Amino acid sequence: MPTPNPEALHFLQTRRSRPAKTLTTPVPDRETLLPLLTAAARTPDHGKLEPWRFIVIDKPAMGRLADIAQARGEALNLDPMQVTKGRSQFDQGHLAVVVVEVQKPSPKVPPLEQTYSAGAVCLALTNAALAAGWGANWLSGWVSHDREFMEQGFGLAENERIAGIIHIGAETSAPPERPRPDVTALTTWL
Repeated sequence: MPTPNPEALHFLQTRRSRPAKTLTTPVPDRETLLPLLTAAARTPDHGKLEPWRFIVIDKPAMGRLADIAQARGEALNLDPMQVTKGRSQFDQGHLAVVVVEVQKPSPKVPPLEQTYSAGAVCLALTNAALAAGWGANWLSGWVSHDREFMEQGFGLAENERIAGIIHIGAETSAPPERPRPDVTALTTWL
């Protein structure tokens, strides 16, 4: 018989991301953040390629990234609301971890599986932060998909892209529960 871990299962069944705009200080320091990154790195990774890496954004770097987001949004002629939303992720942030997908040549592991692994790291980091008592939110948005923002903001190489930006901090208020999927309607048994 398997050995159940009811506390872990309960956590996973009730976990709830915290809106990034509600996160404040304090934030994890380096010593506190490293175990969370270690937990995130224990993700499925076919071929042990480690097709991802981390960039930690602290408060002083947030302003520079907000300015780059503003300039890129204007250069792309985005709606002013979109520009503001892209900028505010950094204006309001105190600490975030960028999970960078790093595509690596492999005869056995296709690029899509490497993308899945990077996405799994994003969720694992979000869950690790929540389990440690922090508020956390996995964000993306147009800034995460803009190649020039990736290069100017983070110096990403051509084989790299942003899988997610995980904001972590103290939560100011717990969000209300939201409707969840009807698992029975989404499940087919063969």
